[in-house]
Amino acid sequence: MTGFGKASKEFETKTVNVEIRSLNSKNLDLNLKLSSVFRDKEYELKSELTKLLERGKVDLSIYVENKIQETPVEFNVELAKVYHAKLKHLAAELNEPTDDLFRQVLKMPDVLKSERKEPNEQDWLDLKEVIFAAVTELNKFRSDEGKSIEKDFNDRLAIISNALENIKVHDAARIQTIRDRIRKNVEESVGKDKIDNNRFEQELIYYIEKLDINEEKVRLQTHIDYFNKTMKEPAGGRKLNFIGQEIGREINTIGSKANDAEMQKLVVLMKDELEKIKEQTNNVL
Repeated sequence: MTGFGKASKEFETKTVNVEIRSLNSKNLDLNLKLSSVFRDKEYELKSELTKLLERGKVDLSIYVENKIQETPVEFNVELAKVYHAKLKHLAAELNEPTDDLFRQVLKMPDVLKSERKEPNEQDWLDLKEVIFAAVTELNKFRSDEGKSIEKDFNDRLAIISNALENIKVHDAARIQTIRDRIRKNVEESVGKDKIDNNRFEQELIYYIEKLDINEEKVRLQTHIDYFNKTMKEPAGGRKLNFIGQEIGREINTIGSKANDAEMQKLVVLMKDELEKIKEQTNNVL
């Protein structure tokens, strides 16, 4: 979900620059740096961006450079004239000097007004045009990164699948090795002629069942196939994370039941590759 997008465009009266950055996040955390004159448009913009961005901690910054200098102060000329005439008449009545009347007029109520210029609809459409151009760049960045992550996933899943195949090979010989080792130990302890073969086989089957990993092997392969399928789905990041957790459970169970040095090495290899996959799933929408 990490990415960066930037867009700028010159209009007749202004230049608009937009930058948008995205970091990993479980949900969409959208931070807009929007001019106060467009505050009433914030909800509309967030609704549209939510559909386009889906997830991530997103910071959107908008910079507008006006080509025409506008004064935020307006003079109420007609009211100033009335104040001036009244003050001039009063000064004459009181025989007071009139050389400072202009300054006094400027201090009178409502002569100076600070007015915020309200943007028109075209201003907002111009701004949105540049914003969505930047979002397009961000999503292109994300898409390119996604292709790189997909290749990484495929490579690591191939290593896990190959390790699983090797475990299957070792597992076939493992059970017979365990069977032979237990029989040898029992024969050395109590003597070959004192063994009740029927009872021995029953106990051996019970013990070997605890070490059986056939179900885990099947489930692990199923999860790997499901992970590959989900990678082709849109916005499957959360699902990939959950599937990765299930893969990890099967690998851990195989490791706990293996009781074989070579299989344990393969389990460690699979765990290492899976951890790298799980780190990357946080960066997938």
